[in-house]
Amino acid sequence: MKSVGQARVTSSGEDPRVTELRAAVSRLRRELAAHPAEFPDRAIAEDELAALDATASGGAPGIPRLRRSLLVIAGAVGSVSALASALRDVRIAVDLFGEPPRG
Repeated sequence: MKSVGQARVTSSGEDPRVTELRAAVSRLRRELAAHPAEFPDRAIAEDELAALDATASGGAPGIPRLRRSLLVIAGAVGSVSALASALRDVRIAVDLFGEPPRG
């Protein structure tokens, strides 16, 4: 039986939440790279996505770090409607790690 706070692990040994996060980040990175329009905060989004991917590849990242990255990325690409679906997937993947603290 799994104890409270213990993460499930896939057959590859990776936490499935990390797998979901890395997949969502990868999708947004691909869509951002393929997006033809330039916008002022594109480099910020690219840098933060790279940092988030690196953090996730090291195992289960801390929730405050995930939330900070999500805010930076959303602020950078939030106005680009073509990226909304991929950004939503990143938010959903971050939410798998737990709800933000109340208050």
